[in-house]
Amino acid sequence: MSDLLAVSLPIFGLIAIGYAARALGLLGPRAGEGLSEFVFVCAVPALIFRTMAQAKLPEAQPWGYWFAYFSGLAIVWALAMLAARRLFACGHGESVVAGFAAAQSNTVLVGIPVILRAYGEEGAVPLFLLIAIHLPITMTTATLLIEGAGGLDWRVLARRLALHPILLALFAGLAWRASGLALDGPPKSLIDSLASAAAPCALISMGLALKQVGWPKERALLVVIVALKLLVHPALVWFFATRVFAMPPVWVGVAVLFAAMPSGINAFLFAERYRAGVALSSGAIAASTVLAALSVTLWLWLLGAVG
Repeated sequence: MSDLLAVSLPIFGLIAIGYAARALGLLGPRAGEGLSEFVFVCAVPALIFRTMAQAKLPEAQPWGYWFAYFSGLAIVWALAMLAARRLFACGHGESVVAGFAAAQSNTVLVGIPVILRAYGEEGAVPLFLLIAIHLPITMTTATLLIEGAGGLDWRVLARRLALHPILLALFAGLAWRASGLALDGPPKSLIDSLASAAAPCALISMGLALKQVGWPKERALLVVIVALKLLVHPALVWFFATRVFAMPPVWVGVAVLFAAMPSGINAFLFAERYRAGVALSSGAIAASTVLAALSVTLWLWLLGAVG
């Protein structure tokens, strides 16, 4: 519990800085939009490019491991979208954001320190195998879902996707990796500088948004999203990893804890980008991060990683 609090308190500190800066009038209403735009267009693409360019994947791909994790993710995403549309009459954009918030995990800020603390070096390989493809897959999925809505002409859709910063970064990183060139020197310093700005700038931007847009009106939907993220997602991954596929206990534990992490900050950045579900995404991130101190401890105990 103390380890989780040590990880989560700095997150809330950055959110509080953004909230206080807006409340005191130190930053205006457009500051949050500009900051989140910078993170979405520059910092996160740099992070994705670096991840894909430097990813070290084994020759024999662990398909069962990936299928176990992403099967749970897909089910939770679909359930959240369905609940948002059918039970709470949300529009398509807000429904996509609800699914994104319920499925995408906060891996860098919370997942890495918690999982490595639980499993040490033995958990590093399965952890970074997931990190290498997690953000590109979730961001690409969300982009395709929201850009392809409404019967958009395929030529317009293709043009939008071709110029989308997340997809550009994904393909550029894959191309760099395929070239065999090392990412070092001034290019690496530039990419590292942009990538390292993603998390703190995004959290401060979220604090600004929380003050400006407040908490979502549909609190019941927020409860559904948080329950899907912290309880249902890891439970589904545990089922697929132990009952459908066979893998070592450490790999099972890493996948389950990865799924049990709170909602990732990218859900908020995505919501800001498309002006849909901003309050819902920021509320889900804040609430799930608070409650993760309890739920992740429960999962650690159930997995036998503590005690």
